[in-house]
Amino acid sequence: MSLSINHPAAPFVGAIEKSPKISLIGTLAMLIEAPGDFDLVQQGRVWALADVLSSWPNVEEAVIGVTNVMLVFEQPPDDIGVVSASIVELWHRLPSRKADGKMIEIPVVYGGEHGFDLPAVATRVGLSERDVIRIHSDGEYTVCAVASSPGFGYLHGLDPRIYMPRKSVPSLNMIAGSVTIGGMQTGVAVLTSPNGWNAIGWASVTSFDPQRAQPSLMLPGDRVRFRIDRIEL
Repeated sequence: MSLSINHPAAPFVGAIEKSPKISLIGTLAMLIEAPGDFDLVQQGRVWALADVLSSWPNVEEAVIGVTNVMLVFEQPPDDIGVVSASIVELWHRLPSRKADGKMIEIPVVYGGEHGFDLPAVATRVGLSERDVIRIHSDGEYTVCAVASSPGFGYLHGLDPRIYMPRKSVPSLNMIAGSVTIGGMQTGVAVLTSPNGWNAIGWASVTSFDPQRAQPSLMLPGDRVRFRIDRIEL
C-alpha cells in the first residue's frame, strides 16, 4: 500500500507551478510523480531529478519511469518529511535535462510474419500499410524510460496519424525484436512473451545483453530512428 504525502509549494515558486506528488511504497521506496501533462520538458526534469537523487546518501537506486522516478532506499529514512520536502525543493530548482544521448538506428523488416498487426493499424487510421510504414520510419523518437522488461525503451515521438490503442486481448507469443505501437508510444519487444502492443515489423537488435559493459542498448535521453530494411506486404 502506498501513502501519499502532500507538501505546500516552496515559497519562491510561482503559484502556477505545481509540485510533484510523492507516495511511499512500503518503508524502502518512494514514488515521485511529475505534475501536469506529459511532455519532454517534464520528462527531462524527471531525468535531472533522478541524476541528483541517485547520489544521495541512503539511496540505493533511482528508477526512472515515464513521468515519474522511484527511489529505493538502503534503510528506511529517519525523517520522511524532510526527505520529501528536499525533493520538492529540488524539483522546482533543477533545470530540465535535454534529450542529448546517443542516436540509435534500428533496421526494420516492416510487415510480414512478425508485423501481423500492420493491416489492423492501417485500417484503423485510414491509411495504406505503406503510408503507416513511411510515417513510422520518418520519425525520430526519444527514450523516456527503460522499464517493463530489461532493456525495453518507452519511445516518445509517434506521429498522431498512426496512433493505435493497445489491444484489449494481448498477443500470446510476440517474439523478441517485434517493433510495436502502443497508444502514442512505440518500442521494440525485448522478450518473447504475451504483449498488448501492436506489431508492425521486426528488428534484429539485442536490446539487453548482461555481458556488455552497458547491458541496455537504450538509455533515457537517447534518440532512436527506425530505418526500412525490407517491406513485406
